[in-house]
Amino acid sequence: MVKGFARLAESLDDLALDIPSAKTLFQSIVPKAISQGWLDASFMKSSCTDGEAQNEDKKLDQYKKEIVTIIHEYFLSDDIPELIRSLEDLGLPEYNPIFLKKLITLAMDRKNREKEMASVLLSALHIEIFSTEDIANGFVMLLESAEDTALDILDASNELALFLARAVIDDVLVPLNLEEITSKLPPNCSGSETVRMARSLITARHAGERLLRCWGGGTGWAVEDAKDKIMKLLEEYESGGVVAEACQCIRDLGMPFFNHEVVKKALVMAMEKKNDRMLDLLQVCFNEGLITINQMTKGFTRVKDGLDDLALDFPNAKDKFSFYTEYAQKKGWLLPSFGSSATEALPTAAAS
Repeated sequence: MVKGFARLAESLDDLALDIPSAKTLFQSIVPKAISQGWLDASFMKSSCTDGEAQNEDKKLDQYKKEIVTIIHEYFLSDDIPELIRSLEDLGLPEYNPIFLKKLITLAMDRKNREKEMASVLLSALHIEIFSTEDIANGFVMLLESAEDTALDILDASNELALFLARAVIDDVLVPLNLEEITSKLPPNCSGSETVRMARSLITARHAGERLLRCWGGGTGWAVEDAKDKIMKLLEEYESGGVVAEACQCIRDLGMPFFNHEVVKKALVMAMEKKNDRMLDLLQVCFNEGLITINQMTKGFTRVKDGLDDLALDFPNAKDKFSFYTEYAQKKGWLLPSFGSSATEALPTAAAS
């Protein structure tokens, strides 16, 4: 009896093509069968669970189709903000690791241009909408299926090692994350060997420079190049430059997702030069919508996390940071709750 009902339940979608009310009729029959003792009450729960699983599978399949289109469009346009908007519109952050897996898998099957674009995109996603856990879990999924990927993509293991190592160089992951990733993989699997290769790449001489150029450069800005340009524009502004010119230089970078670096470097330079004029630049950037609350929060958080090290060079660093934080909250750059343990996460709702 149970087996017959179960088989009927599995074929309801097909039956509904001929009998539109099939699902409703079946759902009305099951309680009667339970009341007559033909079925156990647990059958109702299992039927619901199976239905939920089918719905989840359909949702995931649709998501995968959507992100393939989004990724292909990104490879054509090199438009990171548009990709981030598309992902936010999907509204499925629980699938972020799946997006990372698909992104890198598609990039590995393309030229160095797309591989570089994928690495640059990872930095942006980590800053804007992906957690470190999302990134790490995505790499775990990639490494778990590395042997299957190698059937379609030659040298997949080496390519994955480069993506992993590059993620560390770009501050998307830290070396400790590599250990966490390894711990989630079966021992002695090919994925574990790929992680070991990534560690070797990171510890090699001139690793940073080599890994930033590992794809031969791409159409997108390299993170290191952007950092250099940000430092130069801030130095020019600090030495008497015009605020409008500094803002234009930030726009010209074309990396709104990386503006937290402007915030971080501006605050550190203000401490170093003992020149609070940097706050005027941040004020104008905020007023013009050039730097969002999300980016401000990320920049302030990065400085906050490094205060102990900064205090070795600038003894009053913590006092200055407290002053900058209060000033930013007063001006509306930061939420009043910034710094409390309950609100360490970025205020994504206010990002736009």
